[in-house]
Amino acid sequence: MSRAIEKLNLDTVVKQRLEEWLGAEYDDATHQELYRLIEQGNTTELTERFYQELEFGTGGIRGIMEAGTNRMNIYIIRRVTQGLAHYIVQSGENAARRGVCIAYDCRNNAATFALEAALVLCANGIRVYLFESLRPTPELSFAVRYLKAIAGIVITASHNPKEYNGYKVYWEDGAQIVPPHDNNIINEVRAVTSLKQVKRMERSDAERDGLLTIIGEEIDRLYIDAIIENAIVPEIIPAVADSIKLVYTPLHATGNKLVRMALQQLGFSHVLVVPEQSEPDGNFPTVHSPNPEEPTALQMAIDLANRENADVVLATDPDSDRLGIAVRNGSGDFVLLNGNQTGSVLIHYKLARLQEKGTLPDNGLVVSTIVTSPLYLRIAKKYGCAVEETLTGFKWVCDRIRHYEIEKQAGRSWKQYLIGGEESYGYLSGDFVRDKDAVGAAALIAEVAAYCKSTGKTIWDYLNELYVEYGYYYDGLTTIKMPGKSGMETITKIMSSLRAIPPKTIGNAQVVRFGDLKNGVIKDLTGKEPDRQYGLPSANVIQLWLEDDSRISVRPSGTEPKIKFYFSIHRDVSSHEELEGIRIDAQQQLNQLQSELSEIVKNITN
Repeated sequence: MSRAIEKLNLDTVVKQRLEEWLGAEYDDATHQELYRLIEQGNTTELTERFYQELEFGTGGIRGIMEAGTNRMNIYIIRRVTQGLAHYIVQSGENAARRGVCIAYDCRNNAATFALEAALVLCANGIRVYLFESLRPTPELSFAVRYLKAIAGIVITASHNPKEYNGYKVYWEDGAQIVPPHDNNIINEVRAVTSLKQVKRMERSDAERDGLLTIIGEEIDRLYIDAIIENAIVPEIIPAVADSIKLVYTPLHATGNKLVRMALQQLGFSHVLVVPEQSEPDGNFPTVHSPNPEEPTALQMAIDLANRENADVVLATDPDSDRLGIAVRNGSGDFVLLNGNQTGSVLIHYKLARLQEKGTLPDNGLVVSTIVTSPLYLRIAKKYGCAVEETLTGFKWVCDRIRHYEIEKQAGRSWKQYLIGGEESYGYLSGDFVRDKDAVGAAALIAEVAAYCKSTGKTIWDYLNELYVEYGYYYDGLTTIKMPGKSGMETITKIMSSLRAIPPKTIGNAQVVRFGDLKNGVIKDLTGKEPDRQYGLPSANVIQLWLEDDSRISVRPSGTEPKIKFYFSIHRDVSSHEELEGIRIDAQQQLNQLQSELSEIVKNITN
């Protein structure tokens, strides 16, 4: 086979890695998969699989499930986990005894990957708490905190297509890793350059030695109890329980059991689950993408809701950390709310109800990200709460919770986290979980629906009232997929070009400020104001502010071969009657901005 490889037009590094993977340390299935590509002379595919190591980033790894160094498979899982094990062992004499919690979602190979990670940790003398079956990511975060574990792992690729899987790492506060842990773990992972460095033991031996413990129902009950205790005015639910109907879809994934448990305990008696999407299936057979951001993913649920005359549609993604919803508009038709709209409703509802109860703290904190709607800020200010913006990624939202816990313990000025959200359908109310939580968010949005029902309104009415009070915010997202090595190079070229020569106008509006998270500076392009600092860690993000208060943010995805363009348009509103015209005007402006930015990108890449 070495002679066959030599005949292929492959980079030297690719050849070396390919030959290693054809060695005795790798199983027959891996060999056969690679032999087929060699016999086909498929140099393009072999290059994609071996030109780089699948990078362990600041939260973990994610990739297509195939053989190769740039793919997700049991060998990558073992090497990554060995690096994590090294870091845990170095973290203190009690770290290994505290252990690691491991959960996984519905994806193909997820249970296998979870067990492989567990057996590597156990072989390194680290105790493991492994969930008995698939569980939501937020429950893993809860379990890390409840069990006082040193770390956690979730095997998931979130809302990515079925070919993907991933591996996310959490630290002892139940949140995804942030500095210094992320960089330290990355260094340890990179130091594991061969399978010969990996320790692994059999499951029977790990259980015999008391290193592997299976967990499940007890954690379920405690997690759901915490969600119920986090309800704001649950006493409104019984009065409308018989008249409100909810449709829910877990999209073939982890949410079915726990979302229904939460809604049932809150008192909702009419919760319909889409039958075709109720059972776990990593192939996601009824949807093109198991992403509640995609309208087609909710179509079966909406069809059921129309047949059953339901009030609200709820959908969770594969690991149940993102929530999508659809509500009836003024005409009675279902409308999908985007992440900014749902987050704004949740934030306003919580702050308003806490104020009514007299329990809104003076030091309340709302957290969002730099690409999330400015409406969050407007609402929080109205209720006297501070707002802090973070980098994209919910771990940064949860890092603010940890920061103020430390400040409080030290006797310094601190803020009480109340609720946070991001545009990509992630929300967290309360702090007993330290990641976005679609189970908790589903419970809270159902409570909002009950509140609206009790006042003769709908969630759509509630949202429109926010627009009249705070202004209309219209947010859009353009995503361009650029897979493979060439795609990465193109994305790098786009970001470099926009940094070097920012556009002066977009959509007939002047660009008045230019922000670059890499150097942390927001430059005023009008000469009227001084430049200012973001005050955030460096990140590959560019932002443009237009003279009409619109904003465009550009960033490569941290988990997929994509570049994303976020748009936020603002309009003042003086009455409900104006809203429809303003919606149309904002949509037209968004279309124009998207079109012109597409032309700018096309000119860069040609």
